[in-house]
Amino acid sequence: MARFVTIGYGDQAGYERTDPAVRDEAHAHDARLLAAGASAGRAGPPVQVRNHDGAGVVVREGQFMSAGLPVAGFGIIEAETIDEAVEMVSRTPCAVAHGVVEVWPLLE
Repeated sequence: MARFVTIGYGDQAGYERTDPAVRDEAHAHDARLLAAGASAGRAGPPVQVRNHDGAGVVVREGQFMSAGLPVAGFGIIEAETIDEAVEMVSRTPCAVAHGVVEVWPLLE
């Protein structure tokens, strides 16, 4: 079974304009994914870590990547194919509440 990293992007405004019944089902879907063994969590404030040429660690607060929406959370899911992974995340809160979910194959 392949593993995939998921990155959810969304904002509160998009979440709030989504029908509450749709949001509730999306959260129930997330709960089912977690119960089936997925790992997921909300994103907190990040730090950037650098250690160029092993010359010393430099830590800077804040994000490095930027997107049109804030990062909302991350997950690790298992699926047979990327199409199955897409289907799994298509009903999650970020996907249904006017956000977006990226699915990255985890190469091992």
